[in-house]
Amino acid sequence: MNTINKILVPFDLSPASERALQYALHFITQNDTPEIITLYASSTSDDDVLKEVLQEKISDIKKPFPYASKFNIELVIRRELLVDSMLKEQKENDIDLIIMGTKGSAEDEESTFTNTSRLVLEADCPVLVVPEKVGEFQVGKIALVLGKDEIDDPTALGTLLEIARRFDTQVHVLTICNEDGTYGYSVTDEKNENTISYYLEKFYSHHMFMENTDVTDGIFDYVNKKEIDMIAILPSNHSKKNRPSEGRLTKFLTLRSQIPLLTLD
Repeated sequence: MNTINKILVPFDLSPASERALQYALHFITQNDTPEIITLYASSTSDDDVLKEVLQEKISDIKKPFPYASKFNIELVIRRELLVDSMLKEQKENDIDLIIMGTKGSAEDEESTFTNTSRLVLEADCPVLVVPEKVGEFQVGKIALVLGKDEIDDPTALGTLLEIARRFDTQVHVLTICNEDGTYGYSVTDEKNENTISYYLEKFYSHHMFMENTDVTDGIFDYVNKKEIDMIAILPSNHSKKNRPSEGRLTKFLTLRSQIPLLTLD
């Protein structure tokens, strides 16, 4: 059973939003045709002209995709702030996945973190953050980053499983141990191992434990060495006082990652 039937992509003609839409179009295959909705948050009154420009650009982006070229992509224009618009659209249309493009640089650090972290907290679906300068589409290896706590909601792994099925992906599980006494295999780790093996089926590859005093450095070191194509995290599993991934992890991964980041709701 598919869990990704509707994809929402914020689209504002920027290179980052174009990259996100390209990424979404890869989800359309000969056998799977999820509905894709593009959203533009507008403050202008000339919606007809704007809509024509947006639709023309969307048509151009679709052309290289054989299964998407004749596929209709819905365009929605809302007169609200971007995140408010996305949250309303997500709830009203039962969106299964939001794919959002980011510049992935420090120049928009505060706004990027504010928008992305709010989406992760408030959207009732996973969010896939795609850096503007990510390379060619490839999802051969995904690193699921886990802490030392027991997985809070195993059903959140459903989207990760579907992505693995669609693209025949290996899922590596990575735990960075950054405190004394945390390295090694615990009872909780064994519970997580059983959960992951069950929910990710044959796509689960292995669980790697690495020591590093800086969690993000440890993650990126593993990503580079193993040529990982996507990072996945469970924000609710790291949350404290409603701050995703203790605030810092989501922020640093969103801003610094050169590969897509999947936050699983």
